[in-house]
Amino acid sequence: MSTWDPNQYLKFADHRLRPALDLLARVPLEAPATVYDLGCGPGNVTRLLIKRWPGARVTGVESSAAMLEKARAIPGITWQAADLASWAPPAPADLVYSNAALHWIDDHASLFPRLLAQVKPGGVLAVQMPHQAANPSHQSLFAIARDPAWSAKLEGAVFSNPVLEPAQYYDLLAPQAAALDLWETEYQHVLEGENPVLQWFMGSLLTPVLEKLKGDDRDSFIRLYGDKVAAAYPRRADGRTLLTMRRIFIVATRRQGADSQIPGAALPG
Repeated sequence: MSTWDPNQYLKFADHRLRPALDLLARVPLEAPATVYDLGCGPGNVTRLLIKRWPGARVTGVESSAAMLEKARAIPGITWQAADLASWAPPAPADLVYSNAALHWIDDHASLFPRLLAQVKPGGVLAVQMPHQAANPSHQSLFAIARDPAWSAKLEGAVFSNPVLEPAQYYDLLAPQAAALDLWETEYQHVLEGENPVLQWFMGSLLTPVLEKLKGDDRDSFIRLYGDKVAAAYPRRADGRTLLTMRRIFIVATRRQGADSQIPGAALPG
């Protein structure tokens, strides 16, 4: 399990919040009683959930101890340490919400139907994930990992992105869904500072890589990846940098009359 740095992640908090707000705006629930935020990180998005639904029992679920330690400073929310791949609620929820977390988990063909089965009929599964594997931010890392000089050093640290295409999520979720809202957005984040794309991904994509590398190897990798993304995302004439981020959104409402049994509920969580 990687050790996440909430301070590095939050360097771009305003930019990372935009897709979370776009997802939240499309959740069609008036007053859910039970709300779960899967992969809640430092809790900055979970705070928005309880602000929108102050009467709900909101639980933030996170595997990173460092992220949870930061999150627990926010009152009025239950915080739970759990592996998202095996998590299940004690009873079907009104809303399972996840912003920028489920792309770290494999086997979406099993994961997504199981998560939708864990909301009540009429309840909602709402998910946002980066769909970035084809973009230079990720291709730069994949190229380094294929290099024989780095492949052994990075073994197990470069994650193969499991995110599917929107039509595939439709086919996975349609059998259980009364309504499916699927869309993609390509954000153009306007960033300040020296090589901000490097700094952005040091708080997410590169976390398991930097944890694996030590000393000179770590410094060499940062320089190499930094040079690649600086070339791929050059400064504009005004000194700012544009980071293109493609993201996929899924809002699935579970159909009435569906079986409320929760697949995987006996798994450890």
